[in-house]
Amino acid sequence: MRVLLSEPYRAGCYAVGMRRFLRAALVAALVAVPAPALADATVFLGLINQPDMHMMRGFSAGIGLLVVGFEFEYANAGEDVENARPSLTTGMGNILVQTPFSRVQLYATAGGGVYRERLGDTQETNVGVNFGGGLKFGLIGPLRARLDYRVFNLRGEPLHPTVQRFYAGLNLKF
Repeated sequence: MRVLLSEPYRAGCYAVGMRRFLRAALVAALVAVPAPALADATVFLGLINQPDMHMMRGFSAGIGLLVVGFEFEYANAGEDVENARPSLTTGMGNILVQTPFSRVQLYATAGGGVYRERLGDTQETNVGVNFGGGLKFGLIGPLRARLDYRVFNLRGEPLHPTVQRFYAGLNLKF
């Protein structure tokens, strides 16, 4: 014998099944969401060593995913023709390997990009690579201090193919 179900009964079963499906989808979405990426931005002042110690300045912005991070930075050291000190402008993309979730965050970095070195009428624009490391440590809330050391190897025919840089900066974590 066949039992016929009424239309309201079938609609109620459908609604119960849909609610269960939506609850399961919501729980799966909450559990499956990865840890949020943390971004930061830094403004810095520092020193480069070629041809002698002189000041440079710049900024960087990056994103970190637990242990690996990515960053773009721009830096510029001014020209001094009287002392035969060329300007150096760099724009580099870097990958960082860093310690996660600590008050003092250590990192190592390597990357590459473009540079421009200029002294008077002489100019060289080419690519370069860099490697180095540093640390970030908390000051107040999301504000941190950052210390960084890099070695740049500049391709082409720059006046100074290897440049070392040290900087200190203020870093905002968001």
